Amino acid sequence: MKKKWVVLAVLPSIALFLLFFCFNLLLEYPKVSSPLKDPIAIEPRRITQAQFSLLIGILTRPDSYDRRHFLRLIYGIQLSPIAEIHIKFVLCNLTKDEQRIDIIILNCTENMNSGKTYTYFSSLPRILPRRYDYVMKADDDVFLRIAPLAFSLQPLPRKDLYYGFVIPCNSRNPFIEYMSGMGFILSWDLVEWIGDSSIPANDIHGPEDKLVGKWLKMGNKARNRFSNKPAMYDYPGTNGQCSHELIPETVAIHRLKRWDQWLTVLKFFNMTEALQPSNLYHIFD
Repeated sequence: MKKKWVVLAVLPSIALFLLFFCFNLLLEYPKVSSPLKDPIAIEPRRITQAQFSLLIGILTRPDSYDRRHFLRLIYGIQLSPIAEIHIKFVLCNLTKDEQRIDIIILNCTENMNSGKTYTYFSSLPRILPRRYDYVMKADDDVFLRIAPLAFSLQPLPRKDLYYGFVIPCNSRNPFIEYMSGMGFILSWDLVEWIGDSSIPANDIHGPEDKLVGKWLKMGNKARNRFSNKPAMYDYPGTNGQCSHELIPETVAIHRLKRWDQWLTVLKFFNMTEALQPSNLYHIFD
């Protein structure tokens, strides 16, 4: 059986290849909202009204320009059949001028485990002009498949919900510990609670995904929990039992640190099908 391989000499060429094929996909799907709008808007198709709304906040760093531009393209070409989904990048105070499209600027110092996640959730009810049914926190090394994500949320409660990939890796019991920081979702009432309660405010230093689980346990919150395994996982071979092979029912893949890993994932889900011939890369059987 013949397979197509992409031959690229260096990793920067892979990045250029990915950006180029995403641009071609945007040309193939002109009805999709432009990724340059504020925010990235993934609108429902073939329904008269969205069944629910979701804000996805991708926590990233100010200097990660290439990663943000790449993710704008990746998410700009996806469709949501049942939900209104907006995507924003979440940064602490900027030290450089930057085009501030689809970005949430938090009043904090850039950090991993010193309160950025708390500041993100607690600030949203004050800074957003509207409510969402759900709010997601995601890392910038995660690939999200928007339609499967929306369908997995469709039957779930709209209140007191905590959704993600439960830790430890070998467990499927969503009440045992906490949801991995790769990407987890809270219903809007829990987002408001984080902003109002003294429990999170007094405990913001440490591994932030673990802290969120601790807050919810201390507050007797998140009685509705859902761990979406095996659809959420780490890239094959990167993290022991948290990793497994790519599967068609994927919702999220974490630990995409290299461009060749992104390329493998995007090809697996046929996101390169609309790729047009170019001198920037070579495809052969």
